[in-house]
Amino acid sequence: MKNLRILFMLLIATVAALSAVVFASRWLMQQSANGVTKVAVAANDINLGQRLSPEFVKLVDWPTASLPPGVIKDQRAIDGRVTKTSVARGEPVLESKLTPVGTKGGLSAVIADGKRAITVRVNDVVGVAGFALPGSFVDIIVNTQKEAGNKSASNERTEQSISKIVLEKILVLAVAQEVNRDETQPKVVNAVTLEVSPDEAEKLDLARSVGTLSLVLRNQVDPRPVATTGATKNSLLKEPAMVIAAAEPIVKTVEVVRRVAVGPKAASSTCVGVISGINQNKECF
Repeated sequence: MKNLRILFMLLIATVAALSAVVFASRWLMQQSANGVTKVAVAANDINLGQRLSPEFVKLVDWPTASLPPGVIKDQRAIDGRVTKTSVARGEPVLESKLTPVGTKGGLSAVIADGKRAITVRVNDVVGVAGFALPGSFVDIIVNTQKEAGNKSASNERTEQSISKIVLEKILVLAVAQEVNRDETQPKVVNAVTLEVSPDEAEKLDLARSVGTLSLVLRNQVDPRPVATTGATKNSLLKEPAMVIAAAEPIVKTVEVVRRVAVGPKAASSTCVGVISGINQNKECF
């Protein structure tokens, strides 16, 4: 009888323990379900300008308290959208990284509002040895001939070479036909596509028609514009500018010498000195 009572108590304790475990696990599951949210992350690396479909992303649990703003929670919401920037594998797909609904894929999707894309031909030197990569900023230098302000002896204006920065902080959209901004290795190409305003596009088109272009790689976070006067041969060699003055007429001054007429000389006469004591006189006749 005593043993039965002990067994009965053990059975009750076991049932109570199992019930506590079940209730605790349910509570923890409920709390965890309330603390996470399904969000869409990139299933693989996604390039800039890529047109998305549901298979490009997957849903994962993300802590609700640390959800980034603009996160996508439905795979179907990204169908047909285009990325404005590269997305790494496992990175949340945000609205700020996607173009508006209806945008076509390709380079045109990543051009900012009010901007244009123009391509210039480069070589390994002009292209900053391949370091002008998508996402970097460059300045544009043109080397051309400038009319000198002075005239030569033949009354014709002379020309001198000049190099000058004509455009500053121009974004490189693509090199050749690649727009991936995650690469850091130099890439020698024969064409670079730049993002410019309509006014800058006109200046760049004129610059490449009147001279040769060079790209100057600049710091991405340096916003300061630089006003230069350009470099010429004289300023490069630190020589003073040669100024040819116009020939001035030679004016001859004629001095008029007026002669004063002098009366006729008196006729010469014979004079004799007379000495009287200590006095001396002169007598003429």
